[in-house]
Amino acid sequence: MSFSVHFRTVPPALLLCCGLLLSGCGAFSDADAGTTVDGRLTLGFVNGGDSEFHQCLQRTVEVTARINFATLVTADSRQDAGTELANIEKMIARKVDAIILQTVSTDALKRGIDKARSADIPVFLTSVSTDRSEILGAVVVDLEAVGRLDAQWIDRDADGLPARAGVITGAPGAASDLLVGGFTKALPDNVQVVAEEPGMYEADTARDVATAMIREHPDLDYAFVANEQMAFAAREAFDAAGAGHVRIVTVNGTDRGLAALKDGRFSATVSNSAGETGELAVRNTIALLRGRVAEKIAKTPIRLITKGTADTAPFYCESDT
Repeated sequence: MSFSVHFRTVPPALLLCCGLLLSGCGAFSDADAGTTVDGRLTLGFVNGGDSEFHQCLQRTVEVTARINFATLVTADSRQDAGTELANIEKMIARKVDAIILQTVSTDALKRGIDKARSADIPVFLTSVSTDRSEILGAVVVDLEAVGRLDAQWIDRDADGLPARAGVITGAPGAASDLLVGGFTKALPDNVQVVAEEPGMYEADTARDVATAMIREHPDLDYAFVANEQMAFAAREAFDAAGAGHVRIVTVNGTDRGLAALKDGRFSATVSNSAGETGELAVRNTIALLRGRVAEKIAKTPIRLITKGTADTAPFYCESDT
């Protein structure tokens, strides 16, 4: 497998990424980096699950750590807060130099950070952030803004007419709550949310949720689905029930998702590259540990993608070749 985070339109900064990784150059300096670490680094990566996002995030973390000569220890919390805490304890026992954490819930996040801090191990977050004084750094996705972009598409499409929307969330807590909150708060008054159920980032669960949702609400106009993996399953369920009219808006921007925009299965998606998130997380973790120039709280770019803009969307993940 060869590694590449491709973009259809490649930002100049990305072209310099390999040099930045090895030289420690960056856009910002941060005085909060703390004690620097010399020698070969051992990083711990605690992932939140095994959705397409989580898989891409992990692949990118693994490859970026390898090309930066860092040892990587990984663990999967499987969307369970208790497992996340246990994984952090294992990383502490391994005496890693830092923990990169894709959390499953805000409750687990605080307790996990407290455990790591008590062991003098810094934590670097992906997707979400917290009090910057308690962490080494973060690469964040503005999840409320992601949800807001999908809601704004529905607002324009409904054009002031009454409409009904269903929501298939991810796993309750942390990322999914922020995403769904951004969506529901941005909906116009003429669009009513008539159903909201967790799909747990699993296709089978989302399919069951969508089947029940369309049975109870056959007049559903829109569905907001918290990732494309679940959105494909929801599309199948709606179509099987004769509800091809339901317009789906979702999140990720994978190649499959872009193809679904082009053929009409999806109406909109919001791109947030898991590959870029993972690459930045490792690069900035290493730079901050070394006391080099880096941005403490970096942001993964987001963008609303529709059928008309699918060909200009950023690539989502590395290619497996």
